[in-house]
Amino acid sequence: MKLRNSAFIIFLILIIDQYSKVFVKTNFILGDQVQVFSWFKLFFIENEGMAWGTVIPGEYGKLILTIFRILAVGAIGYWLLDATNKGKSKYLIIAIALIFAGALGNIIDSVLYGVMFDDSHNKLATFFPQDNYGTWFHGKVVDMFYFPIVEDYMMPSWVPFIGGKEITFFNAIFNVADFSISTGVGILIFFNKKAFAPVKLPANVKFSKLDEEDFI
Repeated sequence: MKLRNSAFIIFLILIIDQYSKVFVKTNFILGDQVQVFSWFKLFFIENEGMAWGTVIPGEYGKLILTIFRILAVGAIGYWLLDATNKGKSKYLIIAIALIFAGALGNIIDSVLYGVMFDDSHNKLATFFPQDNYGTWFHGKVVDMFYFPIVEDYMMPSWVPFIGGKEITFFNAIFNVADFSISTGVGILIFFNKKAFAPVKLPANVKFSKLDEEDFI
């Protein structure tokens, strides 16, 4: 699989991800919900940390987290380039491209959104305002997709630990970038053998013993 194909996947995901985030950010007030189907809502929240709102405490926690994300994306980008140059499996290359695109999409939020938007509390945010809500590297990640397939279900009292409590399944709120990362990881898990299959060389390619050792 050629690098330009991976670049197209990454570009497409970034466009969809950023368009959806900017649309929600400029048309929803923080906490707004729109019922699309009984099992699907658009629910605008902002995530200051990693998955499930995990944060690094302290004055420089957000900055450290953003820098870590940038370094991680750099490593993933190198992995993608290396896998492409070595002719690795399409499963592997597509998975890496999806993970790279998702990670980069959320980095854009973290790096830029603090200066691109003003606050979304009790009002619609504006694009490139005079009074932005944050600084460089201190933006919040926009999440909006909510799939409460089972919502406010009361568990029977006899169920251990959660008996008599209301539960919601699935209660995570995510964005296109998160979905891209999850899909890429899913490919690596469920198609592991195909993703990490040895590179198949053309039948007419012959190596000397020294070449074979170098190749391995």
